Amino acid sequence: MFPSAAGGTPAVVIDTNRVLDLWLFDDPQVDALRDAIACGGTRWLAQPAMREELARVLGYPAVLAQLARRQRTADSVLAAFDRWSHPVPAADPAPVRCRDPDDQIFLDLAVAWRARLFSKDLAVLALARRLAPLGVTVER
Repeated sequence: MFPSAAGGTPAVVIDTNRVLDLWLFDDPQVDALRDAIACGGTRWLAQPAMREELARVLGYPAVLAQLARRQRTADSVLAAFDRWSHPVPAADPAPVRCRDPDDQIFLDLAVAWRARLFSKDLAVLALARRLAPLGVTVER
């Protein structure tokens, strides 16, 4: 389903909003991605800084309200992150820069691993054509 990366296992990088779609909102648009991660058919790559950002976002009042509404906790979302993501070291800066500095870490990692990048962020989506020659496919 996803292009192969190092080691022959397909690799993906998932930005924070899409992580919330996977493990909080149960967005059907990411069902195939969730299934691929759960069955081991793809490898979700993440850095510690990505988990830190997720933990910070989980503390936002609007997100806390969604957690309560769905009878979930920030810890349960972080537990899913810990269970399914594969920690990797920080990547070198990519030659493509994002207008939003918070999103750069996701670009850097995707370029380093030639991984598919999942994001709904317009600043990231706008870079899809520039990332393609570097082996990165950007998906919503």
